Amino acid sequence: MSSAKKLGAAAAVAGLGLALAGCGASAPTPVETTAAPGSVDLRMSVWTSNEDQLALFDEIAAAYKADHPEIGEITYESLPFADYNTTLTTQIAGGNAPDLAWMGDLSRDLIASDALVPLTDALKDTKGWDYDDLLGSVTAEFAVDDELYAYPFSNSPFALYVNSDLLGQAGVALDGDVTWEKISELGAAVHQSTGKAGFVIRDFDYANWGQLATVWTGWGASAWSADGKTCTLDSPEMVDAFTFLHEAAFVDQSMPGPGTTADFFAGDAAFTVAQVSRAALLDGSFAYDVIPLPDGPEGEYSVIGQAGVGVLATSSHVQEATDFLAFLTNPENAAKLAQYFPPPRESLLTGEKLAENNPKLTADQLQSVVIDQLPDAVTLPNHTSPAEIKAAGKTALDAMWVADADIEAVLGATCEAIEPLLSK
Repeated sequence: MSSAKKLGAAAAVAGLGLALAGCGASAPTPVETTAAPGSVDLRMSVWTSNEDQLALFDEIAAAYKADHPEIGEITYESLPFADYNTTLTTQIAGGNAPDLAWMGDLSRDLIASDALVPLTDALKDTKGWDYDDLLGSVTAEFAVDDELYAYPFSNSPFALYVNSDLLGQAGVALDGDVTWEKISELGAAVHQSTGKAGFVIRDFDYANWGQLATVWTGWGASAWSADGKTCTLDSPEMVDAFTFLHEAAFVDQSMPGPGTTADFFAGDAAFTVAQVSRAALLDGSFAYDVIPLPDGPEGEYSVIGQAGVGVLATSSHVQEATDFLAFLTNPENAAKLAQYFPPPRESLLTGEKLAENNPKLTADQLQSVVIDQLPDAVTLPNHTSPAEIKAAGKTALDAMWVADADIEAVLGATCEAIEPLLSK
């Protein structure tokens, strides 16, 4: 996404806040709808285009429609991930918002602008929904003052995917302690021997720098202070983390450099860091393993990527949309969706439970990379005005990705660029 588009998205959310200021979204009263049969069409924006995932969503929608004659159509609108925030905020500001929407780092802006309907009371009052089954540690990202504004349907830890066939072709093996130093060493050997890539941080592509939190957290680094007001990208720990990444790209060649793409799931890399939900992309064309993230200098750590689904306050069918969300996320359907999206429900969070609907990973793998990682996981960097922060950070960090970069100076300049945005 271009900087102009990202800034446009931020402006759209800001405009939305002005439009909604003073009216505030209110939770729908949990009563039976009075809508006429077939009179309510619902639209939900998503960023998946995976046919199997969409088929499951259609199956759930069909089950809901069977018991709700007022529903005409339930449509899932697949928007490209790279442009998702821009498209959604433009739709909202332009009066063409969906009734329900997935959201990631846009959540804080949407909550702050009263763009989302409060869900807590409606979900608690839905028979059999079991609100107390939700883990507080995973609802925090989408809640303010104990009010939930989006159901965290996907709570997917990042893991290290391993192409065992490529390691074998290079005559190396992943054994003993799994550290970032070891992964870089093996990645360099694979690249030298096979021409394939070593390790890839999926979705980074030398642009989406927040994805690098999956690495720098192992150095004890963070993008900003706990209160979100002070940039810490220039800390000594962050300098060390970026030194590792820079050397991996320009010295060891264990990580593809700028302009080079390598898709692990197509067999082009020995390792990738990706969310557990990406296991759906494994097609069996090579032998693989999925394990927790490598240890960094600070030892073990875990990072989680989250996505929530909420009801837009501008929907013409808030009551019906909220009721459908409650059905989509009830215990039975949460168990079905768990094969793609690790759920927030404590009752479903065992390796055995997750494996019941996951044909790609074993119960032991799911226990190791999901269940054991959730309690202490940190989230990817998230802040209000995420598009502006990402754009400013990318522009400053572009100077990092040359062979002779002054790493400390670049990180200092990056803080200078984003710190004014942290207090907005």
